[in-house]
Amino acid sequence: VGVETAKNLILSNVGGVMLYDGGVVCKEEHRGSNFYVTREHVLEGATTLGAASLSELRTLNPFCRVDLLDGNSTLSEEIMNKDVLGSRRGYAAVVVATFLPKKELFQLNELARANGIAFIMAVTNGVTSSIFSDFGPNHEITDATGEPTQTLAISNVEVLDSKPKLLHVAGVKEGEQVVIVTVAQNEHGLEDGDVVVLEDMRQGMEGLNGMSLTVKRVAISSPTSAKVDTRGVAFKTALGLPTESVVSNFERQYDFYKTAFDEDEANANKKFPVRTITIFNRLALVLNDDNGKKVLENTSVDAFREYQSGGLLNQVRPPIFKQYKSLAETLQGTPVPQMLRGEDWELGKGVEVHLSLAAALDFYEKNNHWPRLHNADDASQLVDIAKCISDSRKDTEGACWAQSIQYGFPMGEPRDLNEKRIARYSRLFAAELTGFCAFLGGAAAQEVIKASGKFTPIDQWVHHDEEVLAVDECASNVGPLFGSRYDYQIAILGKDFQARAANQRVFLVGCGALGCEYLKGLALMGIATGKDGKIVVTDMDRIEVSNLSRQFLFRQPDVGHPKSVRGAMVVKKWNPSVNIEALEKKVGDDSEDYFNDTFWESLSVCWNALDNVQARQYTDARCLFYSKPLLESGTLGTKCNHEVVLPFRTSSYNDGKESDDNENQIAMCTLRSFPYLPKHCIEYAKQAYFSDYFEFGPEVYENFRQDPMAFFEQLDTMDSGEQSRALRMIKAFIDLQEEAGGSIDFNACVLIAFNRMIKDFRTSILDLSHSADEMEKSSGKKFWTGTKRRPRPVDWNDPMPLLMEYLYSTANLYASVWRAEVVRDRSEFQAVVDELKLEQPIWEPSGDKVDLSEGDNEDESGGSGEDDDKLKGELYKVDTSKLQPAQPQDFEKDDDLNFHIDFLTAATNMRSWNYDIKASARHTVKVTAGRIIPALATTTAMVCGLVDIEFAKLVLGLQSQGSDKFLNSNINLAAGSGNFTTFAPDPPVPIPTGLDAPQPVSFTSWDRIDLSYKLNELSVEQLVTYLEKSFGVTVNRIFLHGDTEDRALYNALDKKKLDWAISFDEEGKVSVSEGVYTHWPQIRMAVQMLGRLPPTSGQRAMFKTQVEKVKVSLEQTKESFMKRFQGNVSDAYLQVYRPAEEGEKQDYFDAVFKGRDYLTLGVDCQTKEKDDITLPCVKYTF
Repeated sequence: VGVETAKNLILSNVGGVMLYDGGVVCKEEHRGSNFYVTREHVLEGATTLGAASLSELRTLNPFCRVDLLDGNSTLSEEIMNKDVLGSRRGYAAVVVATFLPKKELFQLNELARANGIAFIMAVTNGVTSSIFSDFGPNHEITDATGEPTQTLAISNVEVLDSKPKLLHVAGVKEGEQVVIVTVAQNEHGLEDGDVVVLEDMRQGMEGLNGMSLTVKRVAISSPTSAKVDTRGVAFKTALGLPTESVVSNFERQYDFYKTAFDEDEANANKKFPVRTITIFNRLALVLNDDNGKKVLENTSVDAFREYQSGGLLNQVRPPIFKQYKSLAETLQGTPVPQMLRGEDWELGKGVEVHLSLAAALDFYEKNNHWPRLHNADDASQLVDIAKCISDSRKDTEGACWAQSIQYGFPMGEPRDLNEKRIARYSRLFAAELTGFCAFLGGAAAQEVIKASGKFTPIDQWVHHDEEVLAVDECASNVGPLFGSRYDYQIAILGKDFQARAANQRVFLVGCGALGCEYLKGLALMGIATGKDGKIVVTDMDRIEVSNLSRQFLFRQPDVGHPKSVRGAMVVKKWNPSVNIEALEKKVGDDSEDYFNDTFWESLSVCWNALDNVQARQYTDARCLFYSKPLLESGTLGTKCNHEVVLPFRTSSYNDGKESDDNENQIAMCTLRSFPYLPKHCIEYAKQAYFSDYFEFGPEVYENFRQDPMAFFEQLDTMDSGEQSRALRMIKAFIDLQEEAGGSIDFNACVLIAFNRMIKDFRTSILDLSHSADEMEKSSGKKFWTGTKRRPRPVDWNDPMPLLMEYLYSTANLYASVWRAEVVRDRSEFQAVVDELKLEQPIWEPSGDKVDLSEGDNEDESGGSGEDDDKLKGELYKVDTSKLQPAQPQDFEKDDDLNFHIDFLTAATNMRSWNYDIKASARHTVKVTAGRIIPALATTTAMVCGLVDIEFAKLVLGLQSQGSDKFLNSNINLAAGSGNFTTFAPDPPVPIPTGLDAPQPVSFTSWDRIDLSYKLNELSVEQLVTYLEKSFGVTVNRIFLHGDTEDRALYNALDKKKLDWAISFDEEGKVSVSEGVYTHWPQIRMAVQMLGRLPPTSGQRAMFKTQVEKVKVSLEQTKESFMKRFQGNVSDAYLQVYRPAEEGEKQDYFDAVFKGRDYLTLGVDCQTKEKDDITLPCVKYTF
């Protein structure tokens, strides 16, 4: 525990860490939990644990001083040291990671309390761990959770001289003055008594900036019978009105329902039922403090009456003061000690652990040694001591003793102690498991960091007891022990566990922060040290300098090397017996030629150490298919969770609804025209500028360039807004080439970047301001009010450095798109700009309509249908063979040479300058646009320790005893004990089929339909018939399971096409079956034009050609369908899914197909009554 805690503190960049090992000499069994103890340390016979770890710990962080306390000083003397490691400061915290004699332990705790030093104790014994935290009699918490504070944009301020009756603000009486602030956000997220600071107040209100004010929630009374939908559009729209208007509307509603209620004789002597609705976009500013003293003078209140626009409310968190009890007090005075597993806590199982811990301290006082491993006499004595302690406390109020506990509350009735658990605690007291050490090391290090006042300490004990691990205490299985590095593990889990562990085959996906911790645990446990055992770790990433603060296997010389390779090298040195293979392969649907059936079927477990949802979903799907257990975990700052996925026994990761999407989407109108926060500028730069210019634009352009007809078919599947956007993007890309004379070089890229800059940051701004001014003139109402800021245009004739930054990054990004040579040298780039003699065009009102709406117009990028048809007509005529290829840019935040973050930073700050919003640092842009929340060493270590314990359960085979033997977790290390939660995994989620019994009425994601036809393969027609007869359904589609594209081995709609026809009569008049238009809608206009144009028209040929092309396509479709329908299922699969173009994709497809004798198929089907039916995946073996 000590080395784990020290490692995490050093990685967390504390000022210094002093080690103390009490002179304990390295033994072979220490190598099962201390990763820095080597065989040489053990053989020397005199190296202490601290000395063995010191040099390696120092290499973790050159900015953190680490040293080992010599044996000449006592702990009580050292804790008083006021110049620790030459820092001229005393200790901020002391961590006790092993048992000390009671007198010394209590004395150390009292000295820490008296000197303002945080005291943490973290100990593990066998299958039990305990952590204690004491921050003294008066600890100040400056930030209780670490969650970001709210920044709220003010959209209106109103001074109500007389608060209406229906309006409710805590502490404000009817008729009193109140200041109401309306915020732009739908929900402000603040509570009564929260504190905000005013910022960015404008137009004569600048004197209020920096003022700190308390706020209260605002609510309104509404009749219960009115059934107001507070989440509905109508309610939210109504809240956009001034507060007096909102109140007036509710008063009319109130009077109407009240009159009806009073007129009903049945309601005589009854109280009119009313509910209170909180208005979450409004806050009241507190005018008087608790003593009635005015916080705001009249002059300040009057200043709010002048509000027009702008202003921010920045939430600040006032400090919290808490008192903590001493170790001695809490060891006795904790009636219901907290257990990590909530169910155990409620049942009072922490009492046995708490009494065992107290008994161990008394045991040492009596015997001058701690309970010995597997010693029955010591166990019997410890049980007696625990019983004696419990009996002595029965009459002490608030004490910990053996009383009945229900739902976490002590009932005062005596109960029998669980002597078996206490005896086991004693027998395993001397042993430790690496998983518990990692768990405690992460939690204890995070408690130390809380000494700064950031985050809430635990309150004050948390125990964890995994009694299911001690499943087989047969003497010949857990002993005798012969000096192995795994002795402690064998003493707890057994020799048969160690034998099974040696032959485990583990697939570790990812070698970042989580992966490093997992590799450490696997090596220490002796996993894959047998002939049949193997660890395969894969990670495509290379080590970066930023990784060194949380991925503890890596050092400065490792930078630039593969993570998996270097991680495997380190743990191989720790345990040379481990069989480990390091790969740099991506795990996904494009690597199934390597990670094939043989690979997956050989595994014991898949172990995720990933940082994105998509990859997790893929590995989970593979585990579902191959029926393999999956260990899943993730961290988000101080938050972490883990999940155990057991075949057929638990829900899977994909059963959840997690995604990478941002929950709090910002309205596009705000991003487009009315930003008021830095994040709005970042989001627009990412969603609009980067996406349009470098992702979506090049992608649709390339689709068109490579296959125009396929593009137009794809175009018909898009909504109207996306169609217009795609057409305009393609036209713009073609126009760029025409303007550049047919080929785009770097000079052309600079010119493109300049034109984009002028349009986005000057012309559009001037157009917007002009339109707003015209609206003001016509309506007589001020436009730039509330959160709407009047923007200012950039000026190339008076350039600021930011303009050149934008030009540099944008031009180089366009060069990447057009595959031109980039120019990184700044002076060379300046020379190009000078040579081009760029000139800013004179702006004139365009006459184009500028969208000034405040609603979120989803089709804002769309054009009119006529414009779109005109663009289609122009693109039909384009000779795509002459077009220059373009390379879409996949956003990558971690490559500092690709100009992606450079562009976003420049574009963000250009837009911020336009709207007078605070500029954003490059790192802030990277974190926001890349959705980055840095991993913490403490959180990572803690959750990985818990998962190591769950892995041990898998090796023991506990899944056969039920999923309740396993634990999932959801923990926030920042928010105190209440956020330490573990629980049993959920059962599989039932998926209704829609079928009636005796057919299966439901299934789970683990299930599938197995069809084997290795001798005589089915045709598609036979497969459709089999499914329809077997399940009493009508099959609509059969497709590759999981495929979301509109492709299928069988589609009932294609069968209907056999009846479709296109024909020309002798006069050239075309006849088309109506169904044709549903699949080829682009020929409707051609058919109409053929009906209108005279036979002599020269334009008929073009339209006739379009129809004839579709006719050929229809006949080919019919022929292709019949060929597939009557042919083998596997042949149909090849026809539909094999890539048409030769090359890597086709070769990869062939390799995967050749390696499998089965297909996984999805079936879309219905009953005869057209009710949808859901069937499991079909595994079709041929």
